[in-house]
Amino acid sequence: LPSKGLCKTCLSHRPFPPRALPRNRVLKREHNRGRLEIRFLQCLEVTPSQVGFPGARLAARLETRVKRAGQWTREVVFLLSSLTLEQLQAQGMLRLKRNYWVIESRLHHCLDVTLQEDLSRVRTPNSALVLGMLRRVVLSVSNAAVDKARQANPKSKFNTKTFRQRFLSARGGRE
Repeated sequence: LPSKGLCKTCLSHRPFPPRALPRNRVLKREHNRGRLEIRFLQCLEVTPSQVGFPGARLAARLETRVKRAGQWTREVVFLLSSLTLEQLQAQGMLRLKRNYWVIESRLHHCLDVTLQEDLSRVRTPNSALVLGMLRRVVLSVSNAAVDKARQANPKSKFNTKTFRQRFLSARGGRE
């Protein structure tokens, strides 16, 4: 019995009830920052000689579709892992790829916005290394202060930039 708006071929290709995806594939739909995101990941066990990368045991194809302002964009990324499908199912690989951006937003963005790391004019390798370590220590202390403030009040808008402003004004530094 065809439903209104669907042709016979569409109905014949859509099994009911929908089958569960095997563990080597995962489909995620979610709303993120006011936009719809659909991610589909397929995993395949490989040998290092097949992909030309030492230690590779799992290859994956991640297709991401995002709807922004009524327009769909599509991006395809290929991933490699040294874990097997038994150790890391498709759901776990998608979670790892998603968590990759936590480092970018929690560390690198904070270093640039709070400590203005991109404006640094230090060029000698040892000086850059020492200054980079000091920046990361300061950022760790400020993140701890931010986490403590948010535990006390979860709705707090306290962030590393406000921590910097308070620190500078308390120590008589520039604002």
